[in-house]
This record gives sequence, C-alpha cells and structure tokens, in this order.
Amino acid sequence: MSKPLWWQGAVIYQIYPRSLNDTNGDGIGDIPGIIEKMDYIASLGVDAIWVSPFFKSPMKDFGYDISDYRDIDPQFGTLDDFDTLIETAHRANIKVIIDQVISHTSDQHDWFLQSRQSRDNDKADWYVWADPQADGTPPNNWMSLFGGVAWEWEPRREQYYLHNFLSSQPDLNFHNPAVRQQILDEVEFWLQRGVDGLRLDAINFCFHDQQLRNNPAKPPEKRQGRGFSEDNPYAFQYHYYNNTRPENLGFLEDLRALLNRYPGTVSLGEISAEDSLATMAEYTQGDKRLHTAYSFELLVDDFSADYIRSTVSTLEQRIQGGWPCWAVGNHDVARVMSRWGGPNPSADLAKMVNAMLGSLKGSLCSYQGEELGLPEADIPFEQLQDPYGITFWPNFKGRDGCRTPIPWNPSGAEAGFSTGTPWLPITDAHRNLSVEQQDRDPGSVLNHYRQFMHWRREQPALRWGDIEFLDAPDNVLLFIRRHQQQTLLVAFNLNDHACQLALPEGIDALCGHGIEGAELAQTTLRLPAHGAFYGQGANL
Repeated sequence: MSKPLWWQGAVIYQIYPRSLNDTNGDGIGDIPGIIEKMDYIASLGVDAIWVSPFFKSPMKDFGYDISDYRDIDPQFGTLDDFDTLIETAHRANIKVIIDQVISHTSDQHDWFLQSRQSRDNDKADWYVWADPQADGTPPNNWMSLFGGVAWEWEPRREQYYLHNFLSSQPDLNFHNPAVRQQILDEVEFWLQRGVDGLRLDAINFCFHDQQLRNNPAKPPEKRQGRGFSEDNPYAFQYHYYNNTRPENLGFLEDLRALLNRYPGTVSLGEISAEDSLATMAEYTQGDKRLHTAYSFELLVDDFSADYIRSTVSTLEQRIQGGWPCWAVGNHDVARVMSRWGGPNPSADLAKMVNAMLGSLKGSLCSYQGEELGLPEADIPFEQLQDPYGITFWPNFKGRDGCRTPIPWNPSGAEAGFSTGTPWLPITDAHRNLSVEQQDRDPGSVLNHYRQFMHWRREQPALRWGDIEFLDAPDNVLLFIRRHQQQTLLVAFNLNDHACQLALPEGIDALCGHGIEGAELAQTTLRLPAHGAFYGQGANL
C-alpha cells in the first residue's frame, strides 16, 4: 500500500440517532443532539461517524423503512440541521457516513403507493410482484427474516409483493434499469450534500431470482443464525434465491463508478449471506465494487480465540487485496458485553474487547455505548418497541436491549438523555456506567477507549499492517502486525483467569495503550484475566 486512504484502518463510530441525545424533549434523539455531542465524539479518537437512518419514515422499523430518501424525518430535524452536522463534524476532522437502505422502501413511499394501484402504471414494475400459485398460495417458499412468509397479498393488483423484512418494507425490483438509475440518483443527492461515505444496509438483498425458485431446506444442525434467532423459520432455508444474486455485482460496479466521481468517499457494505466471508471478498474484489464490507461473523455468541482466528484468517485467504471491516456489535444484536461477558461483564473485558477490535487487520465499526462497556438492557415485554422482538418473544427478545439511550449522567430516569420520557427505558445498570461518572475515573472503560484509540492512531502496523496468527495456549489470541518499518506482537487473553505463554527472545513491551497488568520476564509473558500485551523486537 503506497498511501493509505482515510478509511483504511479507520475507527467508525456508529450512532443510532434515536438514542444518542435528545434536544427537544420528545424522548427521541435527534440530529441537533449529535451536533451537541460532537466534542465528546471527537474525544474518543474516532475517524468517522456512521449515522443510522434519519430519513422520512413511518418508523415501522425505526428508519430502515424509508418513505422519502431525500428528506429528514421531522423527529430527527431538518436538512439544514444535517448540513450543520456535516460542517460541525468536518471542523472536528471527523468524516460522516450515512446509512443507505436501498434494497427496499417503506410501503408509504410514493413509488410503492403508485405501484400497488395497478399492473400498468408508471411504477408497476418498480417492486417485486408475482402471481399466486393455482391454489392462491404465495409464489414460492421464501421466508421473511422478521417472521412468516416473504410475500404479502395486494388486492388492487391481485398479486403478491416480496418483502424480505417487514411486510411494510416491500422489495424494489433491481432487475428494472429505471429502479437502478433512480437509486443511484437518490445516493447522489447525499454525495452532493457532502457526505463522506455510505453504509449500505443489506446490500446483498438488492436482486432476487427472476425464476422465483424455491430455496432448499437447511438441516437442523446447520441452522446457525447470524443476526437472527435459530428458531426463526428464516434459518430453515439456504437463501440461494432471495438474495446474493450474481446480478448484484454489476450494480455494485455502477455504484462504485458514481462514488469515484466524488473523490475520498467510501462505500461500506453490510453482508449477511450463506457464506458471508466469501461474499465480502467477492463484493470488495478488484477495486471496482465496494471499498470495504463487514458481516455478522463476529456479532455472535462464540467468544473464543479459535473462532476469531479462524474467521479473520479465512477472510484474509479469500479477500485478495480487498479491505475488511470488523464489528463486534451494532443496533441489530445483543450488546457484546452480554454476549461475550455473561450477566456480570467486567470492565477489563470491555477494555480488552475494544482493544482487540482495534488490533485486527482492517477498519472497524464501534457501536455507541461500547466505549462505556454497556451490557444488554433487559426490556420487559410491555415496553418493547421492536416488531422483531414482539413477534419472537420470549425465545428472542429482539433488538431493543442494545438500542436504549446513552446514559450521560447517573441522575433521573432520563440519565441526561432527554427532558422527556425516553422512547426506551434506561436501566440502572446503564446509569451506573454513565459518561459523567466514567469521565471522572482515569481507569474507566471510557478513558481507556480514548487512550487506546489515540495511541492506535500512532501505530501504522495496527492501522494498515498485515496480520499473521501464531500458535498460543487455549483461548489466547496471538498475532503479528507488520507495516513497513514497524512490527508488533499482540496478545489477548480471552479467559477469565490468568495464563502465561512463551514469546521469542528480545521482545520489549510497549506502553501507552492503557491496558495494564501484563508481566514479561525474559521470554515468559503472564497475562491477567482479559489482559492484553503489545510488544516489539528484532526477532519478529
């Protein structure tokens, strides 16, 4: 790599705007709230923010059901507010990436309202419509990720329409050239407004099999969900025909050509496929498709060195020059502290996980609240907002537990988030981890996050280097990062007990990253529970 681009090795801080900061007292976070907290965000040492959807929407899926791609939903603010957000972020040297949800719209979008009226209007072929089978049942066996069949009957047309998610999220027909061009125009609206990049939601869902072939059944032992529960009927199929179709590659190249006209912009794809690592490699291949991509492979319950090593190594073998992005949490899965730390996760675990994510090869997405070490919030059924959780309760409680508002201070039910009643409750466990309290504690997860991310900026091997995994004792992750003149040896103890391992001769410990407790005596390294070590030496 001759000269890394800004997004290569970048720390991207995901903002779920409903839950960051509410400035008007309606209990819902907003764009002025993000602006108000820009100094805090800058203090974290991140390079960019990814802002989850703020577009006009009936909010059936909290913004991922867009009814107008070019307008701000009033509960979040105005276009002028968004312009101010970009200006404020850029003054703080922070890039702005926005969500683009292009595989589907809301059923309240003008395009769909017209399309559903008849089979011969101007938008008749803008969505995926199909006739029923002879007995009136849906065209095939495709299932919705959010529960039930992926087809909804429309009496006006006497046809079914496809929805891979909620029935209020009809899928666009990307086989129609007019749809593809229109979506590129919607994207360009925001590029012209000055955004630095796009996070592309469910980007492998744009195209469907035009023959509408049935998905084959998946054996019970292979029903391993990535971002969805294994008892969800969606997990009962191989999804060969309702997503990740080969035609999508051509569209990604058209999208990349558009981005190339806006130098410095980046595309970050969300991938959830049958083989997500293979799809990540394919979608970032050849510097002509996506710039980078991430998947749900580390957003799982499996917290082991073997799994992490295998996942990262497999992608390295496949990606061939593409650039990965890693995440251990987002707005769709239980918070990583609860997934990997159980009911009482420690501050040391939170520090180690944040450092580990920042030490893997690639860029990283860090979800708001991970800098505080927030666990999953326990939301009672009567306070659930997520339709996904309401449908699958009690086996799967949905996504509300990771979406609760950020606790800014420990006082009051609102914890400094709002002067009104928050849209989701703030738990006592979160109030005790508030920004105000952690700010005052030099040893807090928050202050470690700041120290580590600022230190990482000065380590070219961590930002841009190659990665080579080494053998290590059970549940210890050990690898080397190399970039030009810098070589680092990195170790993480994923155990809740201390361990020791042998290192090559001549290794010296590096300081400044903020994780204490590792002890190096000649060639023997002792790592405390959830400890970490960074070293360098001529023998690496």
